[in-house]
Amino acid sequence: MFMFIPYKMRIVRMITRRIENYKRRTIAGVELLWDSVFKGGMLGMIVATIVWVSIFLYIVFYYLYMPSLSHTRQVHLQFTACETEKGVCSFPSAHVQLTKKQQLLMIGQRYKMFLNLEMPESPANVDLGMFMVCARMVDKGGVLVSNSCRSTMLHYRSQFLNFLYTCVNSPFFLFGSKEEKQLLTIELYSDFEEHQGHPVTDIYLEIQSRFIELYSASLHIQAHLSGLRYLMFHWPLLSAILGVSSNLFILAFIFSLSWYHLYMQNENGGGMFLDFMKKSLTSRSFRSRVWGSSGYIEDLSPRPEKQSGSSSENDESRSSQEFFKPGTSEELGYYLDGED
Repeated sequence: MFMFIPYKMRIVRMITRRIENYKRRTIAGVELLWDSVFKGGMLGMIVATIVWVSIFLYIVFYYLYMPSLSHTRQVHLQFTACETEKGVCSFPSAHVQLTKKQQLLMIGQRYKMFLNLEMPESPANVDLGMFMVCARMVDKGGVLVSNSCRSTMLHYRSQFLNFLYTCVNSPFFLFGSKEEKQLLTIELYSDFEEHQGHPVTDIYLEIQSRFIELYSASLHIQAHLSGLRYLMFHWPLLSAILGVSSNLFILAFIFSLSWYHLYMQNENGGGMFLDFMKKSLTSRSFRSRVWGSSGYIEDLSPRPEKQSGSSSENDESRSSQEFFKPGTSEELGYYLDGED
């Protein structure tokens, strides 16, 4: 009867080792799956972050690099009335404040400035002929930055053409949908560039004629785009694709270098972060949070075995210690393959 006891113990040990082997294989498979999910999630988050950062950088660059395309200010002309007779006794003039801040126009950008005059086709304006319009541009401290004068007049129309024009448009004149007026556009500056030391904040306008008659006046400043700004404004989709792609390439290159230094280099502590993440994923506390506090989880650290007089028990103890060592990359293949 006692002859069968060692045989039974060997069978029990073999079954126990197989059960433990299956446990280890299951835990190793879960850890490998979690490691793959973790790395895939990290990669997806990094890619999404790079894409959104590239788009954000292009938007910031667009609003910082692109100027406002146009600025329009109403011009309220003032003059001195005559005391003894009717009419105007001074040149109509106006002060236009562009901004109360330090500057409105962008440094290095060229602008075109126009003065729009809405004038009736009255006998006084028709007989006026040519007249001068002058502009003085000053900074916040009152320093003169630039001045310009331009001449203009109403568009000429002969008596016969004026008669035909009046006959054709007489229904519109009667119902008030059209008026007998002309809109004069005077180009004060064709290539104005803001001075860095003296940014323009105020413009003084003067019409050098006492007999002019006006409905209204407005100042229009338009940015003259060229080069990259012209491309970004007229082809926004193409420029956005090129800009975001450039940002993606630069950020991906920087991330690739960082990834290489953190994960691929083993010298000078290059793989410390990856080793730390592996140890964290294979720690007992992490597995306890995943699997719970049941007795299924056991400590993977090697424990000292009691001394035994039998050499077979010592061999079994050493094999058990090697079996229960923490999972490494070499032993992970052993756990997955196992013994049948």
